[in-house]
Amino acid sequence: MRILTLNAGSSSIKFALYQADAAQLSVRLHGEIERIGDAPQLQVRDAEDALVHEQRWTAADLPDAAAAERGLDQWLRAHLGGLPDAIGHRVVHGGMQYATPVRVDAAVLADLQQFEPLAPLHQPYNLAPIRAWLARAPQIPQVACFDTAFHRGHDEIVDLYALPRELIAAGVRRYGFHGLSYEYIAAQLRMLDPQLASGRVVLAHLGNGASLCALQAGRSVDSSMGFSALEGLVMGTRPGSVDPGVLLYLMQERGMDAAAIEHLLYHDCGLKGLSDESGDVRTLLASSRPQARQALEVFAHRIAQQTAAMAASMGGIDAMVFTAGIGEHAAAVRAQVVERLRLFDAKLDAPANAAGAGARRIHAPDSRIALWVIPTDEERMIAMHTQALLGDAKAT
Repeated sequence: MRILTLNAGSSSIKFALYQADAAQLSVRLHGEIERIGDAPQLQVRDAEDALVHEQRWTAADLPDAAAAERGLDQWLRAHLGGLPDAIGHRVVHGGMQYATPVRVDAAVLADLQQFEPLAPLHQPYNLAPIRAWLARAPQIPQVACFDTAFHRGHDEIVDLYALPRELIAAGVRRYGFHGLSYEYIAAQLRMLDPQLASGRVVLAHLGNGASLCALQAGRSVDSSMGFSALEGLVMGTRPGSVDPGVLLYLMQERGMDAAAIEHLLYHDCGLKGLSDESGDVRTLLASSRPQARQALEVFAHRIAQQTAAMAASMGGIDAMVFTAGIGEHAAAVRAQVVERLRLFDAKLDAPANAAGAGARRIHAPDSRIALWVIPTDEERMIAMHTQALLGDAKAT
């Protein structure tokens, strides 16, 4: 079985092609179209991560995600010699009813559209390729894998806002996100250090979108993200948790409507807003401007602050794991976070933090809590779920 995985957003589409059989799941190709609508480019790499294809377009050629998806489809058809046998998709929001991966048909697709207002930066773009493939090749099974699903076992008190019961019944509650990444890291930690994986671990998925997960005995018991992908940590262009009074002020004193506030919160806040320069940590680390330095300090402060909140949900903390683009590659950010975790007597091994690649320990011998870096692989998690679901379907 050839499984294509798609992780589609507004400005990028990540993909991977896997060969699956009963014995193993092996990646053949993986890549990304990024900077859609600006300076789109496609990079494709093989199983050894060697670059095998690169292509650039103008913004006019690929002005939006739909055009990029068509461009990717054309490349796949031309170079793979046929269609995939199955397609697995990352879908950010599955609500309360979708707690496991599901095969998508027109009815499921229509059901998932109701969550678009809760994740406007993600859900519409996640669903667009599903819709396109249903029209283009309806015989190919498609599987939706949900970022919210990993968090569905929370104690109810963790996920309730102090709002009228009518709003809670209507679905206004905490959901949590980045679940595919956390599920993968939880599995990796079980292989790397089974004893530690059975304890109390804070997982930090730090990328353009960022969140924390409280992992206790391998299960999510809390998350810093809530009703939408706006709550919690400072992110690339999103503010994280903000006093609701600020939103009232924007409406009442600045005359901003819902659309303007939504655009502000998703596109102009976070590191970008604080630094008045960029939402990209690499740019800020290279900058000499004091605003850039302060933005990174706020970012680290909020991570440490909410790490303590995750520890409170577990009754303590035994380890912290950094993952995703910033978590895996920005040693200076990890150092700033750990410096602020003195409450837990966390101590970094500076040489281990600054060097190395792949999964590794970065704590000093006398650190009270373990510190790890573990690369995530959401695409592999999607492929595994797709293979398992379709295999079970064939068996029955």
